[in-house]
Amino acid sequence: MGRVWFIGAGPGAPDLLTLRGARLISEADVVVWARSLVHEGVLEHAREGAEVIESSSLPLEGVREVYERAAAENLKVARIHSGDPSLYGALMEQIELCEELGLGWEIVPGVSSLGAAAAALGRELTVPEVSQSVILTRRAVRTPMPENESIPRFAAHGTTMAIFLSAARPRVLQEELLAGGYPPETPCAVVYRASWPDERILECPLRELAERIRRAGIKRQALILVGPALAAGGRRSRLYSPDFSHMFRRAEGEDGT
Repeated sequence: MGRVWFIGAGPGAPDLLTLRGARLISEADVVVWARSLVHEGVLEHAREGAEVIESSSLPLEGVREVYERAAAENLKVARIHSGDPSLYGALMEQIELCEELGLGWEIVPGVSSLGAAAAALGRELTVPEVSQSVILTRRAVRTPMPENESIPRFAAHGTTMAIFLSAARPRVLQEELLAGGYPPETPCAVVYRASWPDERILECPLRELAERIRRAGIKRQALILVGPALAAGGRRSRLYSPDFSHMFRRAEGEDGT
């Protein structure tokens, strides 16, 4: 029986591929990757003689042909996804296809663009007493959204939002965020191609978000972060406070000292 590994390549930089992902790419008979989303450097791990298929122009039916061949010839396929396959990875339809064909499969997690964007900004997205939740979402453009998952509804929580795949219509996005209750001065950041050589970062208040994105000419491959945590600082976590006890450390004074 053939097998498919759905491997998260990380946000862009080839050295953010996991060790497990690199090992499985090196064991694969066929490597499927999308040049438009995945850095070519990850292909350095492919073994000599492996078949490498560039999938940017392939619909699911094109990938199906590869999986059918894998099932018939007992091949191992490394299907490389950008970021982490579980986030906007069009993954479930491929898993269903593997099960239909009798192929074994495994998901290999990758570094999400969310983590890479926060690292590029030098920010913690969950700040004590400011924001302890992160909402990951997108605008409804070509892919419709469930009715209760609109940008204004999520914005009403006032916490950190990470908005994927939504840079093409920044004016509408800004209006929806304001309509949901974020104040105009709410800090925002736009991280274009996090961890790639041409990475760019924009930081601005919400009232300037659409104009800044438009002037930068950013329309895709950008993660938009919104929320008070982006500007917060000076607050200590209880975890490292000397008056906080946990199973590995007693608070100062608890043992009589």
